[in-house]
Amino acid sequence: MTSKIKAILGSVMPITKRKNAHEKENLLENGDNPVEGGRSNIKGDEFNIAVLLFLYTLQGIPLGLAGAVPMLLQNRGITYTQQAEFSFVNWPFSVKLLWAPIVDALFWPNFGRRKTWLVPVQYLIGIVMIIMSYSVTSWLGSDEMAPSMTVLTVSFLFLNFLAATQDIAVDGWALTMLKRCNVGHASTCNTVGQTAGFFLGYVMFLALESPYFCNKYLRSEPEETGLVTLASFLLFWGWVFIITTTLIAVFKHEDNDSANTKDNNVKGFSDVVTAYKQLYTIIKLPAVRTLALVLFTAKLGFCAADAVSGLKLVEAGVPREDLALLAVPLVPVQIIMPVLLAKHTTGPAPLSLWLRAFPLRLLVGPLVAGLVALTPSLLGDSGPSYTYLCILMLLYVFHQTCLYCMFVAVMAFFAKVSDPAVGGTYMTFLNTMSNLGTNWPNTLALWAIDHLTYKACTTSVDGDNMCASPAEEALCKADGGTCNVRIDGFYIETVLCVVIGFLWLQWGRPTMNKLQRLPASAWQIGRYNR
Repeated sequence: MTSKIKAILGSVMPITKRKNAHEKENLLENGDNPVEGGRSNIKGDEFNIAVLLFLYTLQGIPLGLAGAVPMLLQNRGITYTQQAEFSFVNWPFSVKLLWAPIVDALFWPNFGRRKTWLVPVQYLIGIVMIIMSYSVTSWLGSDEMAPSMTVLTVSFLFLNFLAATQDIAVDGWALTMLKRCNVGHASTCNTVGQTAGFFLGYVMFLALESPYFCNKYLRSEPEETGLVTLASFLLFWGWVFIITTTLIAVFKHEDNDSANTKDNNVKGFSDVVTAYKQLYTIIKLPAVRTLALVLFTAKLGFCAADAVSGLKLVEAGVPREDLALLAVPLVPVQIIMPVLLAKHTTGPAPLSLWLRAFPLRLLVGPLVAGLVALTPSLLGDSGPSYTYLCILMLLYVFHQTCLYCMFVAVMAFFAKVSDPAVGGTYMTFLNTMSNLGTNWPNTLALWAIDHLTYKACTTSVDGDNMCASPAEEALCKADGGTCNVRIDGFYIETVLCVVIGFLWLQWGRPTMNKLQRLPASAWQIGRYNR
């Protein structure tokens, strides 16, 4: 939003998570007050704010498209194991810590510290989008041909890797592009821009690509196709990237604070080594290792609801564009909610709110599984009724409330314990572990669905063909039968997640309370640098 549409309907949360994390880590790294030297005054910075807003919007486009593709593929005969394969495209934003020091330290001074990376990376994004537009229709498959999942995964993985690299460069440029008194506006640009880009790449694309939506709301005469295709959408935004990057490269000057430093390459290499040494020093702290284990395992109980339920609703007959559009009214709420919850996390034990919300969020799994089971009988011939959509919205609001209580609490704890001496690296590492703690359970949840699902061929005798492999499915089809689901793995997985979640809580609750009681010295790296 990675981090990343990972919740019931698809989610804007990962994007909001990243922008709050960026704001905190950038301020800690910089060591300054964002309004130092006077109150915020955007006079003279209007153009710079507009540039940042646009750059963050561009960044959200690949993220939105990567979230939309699973929805396009869901009813095209692919397995959940293949959906798990595609889910790896969401990982680059979670592991960008691995190459962020390189982007931050190595550059060509005459061109600009951030433009050295921003310009070529955005050109690459545009070029990759244009190239993909010529073949992506065939990659998505058809009635006669299965989707090319490996090619789709590699292509969007590379696209999101480039977007994550662009994110590193833009975050750094934001601190020098704006006047010191206006640096705090960078977070707003991040929030609004990434959310807008995600909206365009996910919600807007799914709506305009859908014949159902276009015929219902935008046309007087129905047609069999939407207003856009994935190919035309990629082609359009590819050229937008190319043209706007050229304008930025030519007309946008960067005030480079390192332009006059001698031996920049040597110094840059030294900075990279120093950054990785700092990271290693942080990891050596016992408190950090324990917290990393908590963050890496805490979300196992939520993965069935977060990763699978939206796809199951589409499979049950809910139009994917309706699911996407339901998230739109909640975008302002998602932005405001962290502010409203902040008063509950400013004390000495911010994780108490996290622990209170944890069991409530576990209940989302059974609730959404029950709705998935009832969906086929609740849907009418004309699609979901307003009553059904209201129920879905209420469930989504409940999920998002629990999610944001946990998110704001853990972010407050990160800010509380991070050593200011290496604030940016510290915060980025903790956010990396938190984001990975979301991604790997979601990938596992998608992979496990097929392995927990039990089928049987309608023509089999005494269950001799359980459709357990592609070969058995082909044999069933050749005999004139179909593979019917006897037990859906989604329901088994939901039960397992709830059980695992409550068992985890028996260890996690005392562990997190213990972490909250540790003195500040337990989180500082000073003793390792003596």
